[in-house]
Amino acid sequence: MSAPHLTEYAGAIIFGLAVLHTFGAKWFDHLSHAGGRHAGLWHLLGEVEVVFGFWALVLVLFMALATTPADAVGYLDGQDFTEPLFVFAILVIASTRPILHLARGLVDRTARLMPLAEPIACYLVCLTLVPLLGSFITEPAAMTLAALILRDRYFAAGVSERLKYVTLAILLVNVSIGGVLTPYAAPPVLMVADKWGWDIAFMSSVFGWKAAVAVVVNAAAAAWLFRRELARLGLPAGQAAQSPMPAAVVLIHLLFLAGTVVFSHHPPVFMGLFLFFLGFTDAYKRYQEPLLLREGLLVAFFLAGLVVLGGQQRWWLQPIIGGLDSVVLFAGATGLTAITDNAALTYLGSLVEGISDSAKYALVAGAVTGGGLTVIANAPNPAGFAILRESFDEQSINPLTLFLSALGPTAVAAACFLLL
Repeated sequence: MSAPHLTEYAGAIIFGLAVLHTFGAKWFDHLSHAGGRHAGLWHLLGEVEVVFGFWALVLVLFMALATTPADAVGYLDGQDFTEPLFVFAILVIASTRPILHLARGLVDRTARLMPLAEPIACYLVCLTLVPLLGSFITEPAAMTLAALILRDRYFAAGVSERLKYVTLAILLVNVSIGGVLTPYAAPPVLMVADKWGWDIAFMSSVFGWKAAVAVVVNAAAAAWLFRRELARLGLPAGQAAQSPMPAAVVLIHLLFLAGTVVFSHHPPVFMGLFLFFLGFTDAYKRYQEPLLLREGLLVAFFLAGLVVLGGQQRWWLQPIIGGLDSVVLFAGATGLTAITDNAALTYLGSLVEGISDSAKYALVAGAVTGGGLTVIANAPNPAGFAILRESFDEQSINPLTLFLSALGPTAVAAACFLLL
């Protein structure tokens, strides 16, 4: 590998500042609530979804000054923004009222089969069944559905901040590991599946059942820990009196969702479908609630910034990945995922020549295990942040508190992947 260029050094420094900024976003948000002439600026810098887009702009401006504006534009043209566009489209479609109507019905029917109080049973289903469905409907869609159900069913009911942080942490971890039953739903698996020949049979037999065990253990532990608080909750106001939803409308929404998933690697196709979808929702407004376009755009902006910054990290990440044995690689991948997107991590690992089968397993297992530690660890995480953020104190999520809350469920996932 050639010696790092000035822009690569600068990219690493700016990336580090962006990571630090995510952990300090709560502080900026607190400043905005204190008022003052710059409250708007502090609020902007306190938006976690804005952080990486902001620092990506800093990097591009630096590249334009250090080289030429044409080189900076050429660098942007060379990046792949398929994932941000897909997450934007799938978040908006999956969050619509007909899809939520179907998802809530599935959750409620499954919960009624369990010999538990309804609030505890629904909580368990939201943190187990929905994340595991991510293996089929993709992780961003599962994150969107689970976060919206949890927001309306529990977070809006005034539960404690401790329950909110633990629930969000488990949701992020379970979605990250819950998508490994198939080779196309989890971004870090998708990056290597074709090159390494990993099909559905391989994923379900080597990764999937271990992930399912960890998902159930994490959700069950949280349900038991907060069983008294959960048991006191009733049915959210207005949920029992929802108007009927025509089956045809639900089916059409499902077709749009399925089409977006099937063509997730072809932006012209799924974005074209998305535009048709917007027209359909406008024609049948009575079956809709306001679309989460703002939240979707913020999440896409965050991921696009991560793509821009991540493109300058190969020079130091790839040597680390290629120089570790399997066990250390697992631990290293889990830790590195907390400060960089896990899909980028596995992609760089796939470029290492002669990597062993045990190292392949360790890299991917570690990448998905650490996917719930921070907002940047896994592509669907910003969607969960965007949907649930306003339910927390000061409408802001403390990244450090979330990181500490995620250590337990992350340890459970690590034990399952290493010991089972």
